[in-house]
Amino acid sequence: MAAEAAGSGNGGGTGLTDLPGELLELILCCDVLGAADIGRVSCTCRRLREACQPRGKVWRERFRLRWPSLLKYYSHSDSVSWLEEYKARHNAGLEAQRIVASFSKRFFSEHVPCDGFSDIETLGCPSHFFEDELMCILNMEGRKGLTWKYYAKKILYFLRQQNILKNLKEYLQRPTERQSFLEGAVLIDQYCNPLSDICLKSVQAQVDDITDKVRKVLRTKNPRHPSLASKAGEVLIPEVELQRQVLDAMNCVLYEQLKYKGNELDYYNSLNSYIHQVLIRRTGIPISLSVLYLTIARQLGVKLEPVNFPSHFLLRWCQGKEGSTDIFDYTYIDAFGKGKQLTVKECEYLIGHHVTEEFYGVVTSKEVLQRMVGNLLNLGKRESTDQSYQLLRDSLDLYLAMYPDNVQHLMLQARLYFHLGIWPEKVLDILQHIQALDPSQHGAVGYLVQHTLEHIERRKEELGPEVKHRSDEKHKEVCFSIGLIMKHKRYGYNCVIYGWDPACMMGHEWIRNMNVHSLPHGPHQPFYNVLVEDGSCRYAAQENLEYNSEPREIPHPDIGRYFSEFTGVHYLANTELEIRYPEDLELTRATVQKIYSSGKE
Repeated sequence: MAAEAAGSGNGGGTGLTDLPGELLELILCCDVLGAADIGRVSCTCRRLREACQPRGKVWRERFRLRWPSLLKYYSHSDSVSWLEEYKARHNAGLEAQRIVASFSKRFFSEHVPCDGFSDIETLGCPSHFFEDELMCILNMEGRKGLTWKYYAKKILYFLRQQNILKNLKEYLQRPTERQSFLEGAVLIDQYCNPLSDICLKSVQAQVDDITDKVRKVLRTKNPRHPSLASKAGEVLIPEVELQRQVLDAMNCVLYEQLKYKGNELDYYNSLNSYIHQVLIRRTGIPISLSVLYLTIARQLGVKLEPVNFPSHFLLRWCQGKEGSTDIFDYTYIDAFGKGKQLTVKECEYLIGHHVTEEFYGVVTSKEVLQRMVGNLLNLGKRESTDQSYQLLRDSLDLYLAMYPDNVQHLMLQARLYFHLGIWPEKVLDILQHIQALDPSQHGAVGYLVQHTLEHIERRKEELGPEVKHRSDEKHKEVCFSIGLIMKHKRYGYNCVIYGWDPACMMGHEWIRNMNVHSLPHGPHQPFYNVLVEDGSCRYAAQENLEYNSEPREIPHPDIGRYFSEFTGVHYLANTELEIRYPEDLELTRATVQKIYSSGKE
């Protein structure tokens, strides 16, 4: 077909090769043609081979149509072999698919270990090609490919966090005057939300927009104000009265026009610490609002400095000689309290007690980041949920990136991994490091080392997955099966079954704490592992579960670990879960047919 199109034929008709170059390119760039079509066309004759040259428009358009988000990595001035880039991206996609497909089999029964990503770190392709394929997997439409999406998300999380950590370490190595407070806040935000589209350029653009609004207000008050000059911000304004006009205009825009405020009602929400969320929700905590306030002020030529005041982060504004060490030469600004300007005495009223002069001193950008991360650490400690554990892990990573030899936080990290039962080899490395830093910790270190080694030995003794056949006599009382959407009779939550036991397998303490003996059948009945819509994992008695009359998807972060697809009324177990419950699928389908025969299936 390509050969026929290439020539004009004996009948005198016009073929592709007879067309003007621009029209020929336009046809070859048509989106109905694939890469294979272009490859075949380019082999037909010299004219078409030249039209489809590797660095030409045709292959560039083919690359753009297939992977539009990747064009941002190229400049128009670059001399690029688009054919080679196409091949490299295609091969990166195949490699990403291979790795993602292998993760379920390798890591189904445990968290992905530290060395689980080692083959990703040694990729022979550009990382942005690999990440792009992971995003393609995550953005697959429909309710299929859940397991692929689950592991693609984990891999992407790891890759982006590794890159952000490198950027953070580079940031910390710069001279203090080149460490932007806003950039530091963005790095923390990015690390804790690596799958969100957060970048310094976008955040800075939003801050610039607020700054422009402040200039408009300032222009109405003082048309000749130096902050209105094109190079405002590059030179600090020396006159205190002109500085005051800037701060008054900022308060007008931030708190009156844009309605920014301190989040008193939901103070302990982690979103208050993320700068991109502060800009979206227009609320935050003292330190996040202070970073925003300070950044805008500096862009308008007013130098404010961060003050690590206890319980309530503040900014200070010099009213006396620049660089003064007298705390009474400063006015203190509460960005959480609508930019209110405070005296030293009023600062003490704010927190309800007297503090020494050292707490009124200025702090570095690194110390500001330390406090921001410390806030996130405390939030992670408040609850015992998967989400809070992830926040605790992320904030510990950030803290130890800044202070790698902090024994207290190293011990917390070791205890956290030990508690979660993950990365035992990593725990031993951390404990060895702690022992070298502080030999007085040998008691706590020895205890954790002993129990971690026991965990490693138990894991080595595991022969393989436990397979449960419904046909076994001991399983005859098990009524429900893997993948069914259930409802809890007492608590009303929706959930999906991903495991079961013929009787309660928890210890005596758990049984006593959960008051299992108060149930009519007590612990001597089937119990089910369920993923709950609130993101928790629970262990529910058979008598407390019932079929859900209106089954719907369960928005649980681990759904893809166990299931490959949601059919509309039930979940299909993935290969690894099906190996462990080989006879459940048939019962699940029969149950669905019986219960929902007039429904979706």
